[in-house]
Amino acid sequence: MTEPASVARLVVLVSGSGSNLQALLDATADPGYGARVVAVGADRDGIAGLDRAAAAGVPSFVERVKDHPTRADWDKALTDRVAEHRPDLVISAGFLKLVGPEFLAAFGDRYLNTHNTLLPAFPGIHGPRDALAYGVKLTGATLFFVDAGMDTGPIVAQVAVPVRDDDDEDTLTERIKSAERRQLVEQVGRLVREGWTITGRKVTIP
Repeated sequence: MTEPASVARLVVLVSGSGSNLQALLDATADPGYGARVVAVGADRDGIAGLDRAAAAGVPSFVERVKDHPTRADWDKALTDRVAEHRPDLVISAGFLKLVGPEFLAAFGDRYLNTHNTLLPAFPGIHGPRDALAYGVKLTGATLFFVDAGMDTGPIVAQVAVPVRDDDDEDTLTERIKSAERRQLVEQVGRLVREGWTITGRKVTIP
């Protein structure tokens, strides 16, 4: 069957297990979803995310920072590798490297990331731990377009997750991950089917 021209092309970047990638692979198996994963990129070898890509028959590539003389050289190499696949959206699905100016110049208005708190609260890599330490009663997950800051880009969507009295970092993180995956699949589908505009900090999906 020939796929319709309107199917959006997704490149997904991973650094680990690839559970968010798997959620997208499962969703895109439905022709009505409106997108397919055309490539998976990673910053390291030997990770489960690459195994998931192989199992799904999706091409993959690895660009390791240490294989390049400078971080800027790595950023250019990553940009070139992603550009080869002509993506409509690039999705950071647990990608643990900050991209640089060249990547953002090429994909900044279509590079999505998901964070495990309700931004702008608790940015960085220890969001659930920091939320627990602060004593908040409500946290969640944020989907946003990446800019040059640390978890500061325009927000696409947020989902709330209550903090239970008996939560520790692991239990809270797992509940956030479940909500995060559902939100990622739902909102990527909306973006590719309906389009979007970014005006200042405001993301609008018609």
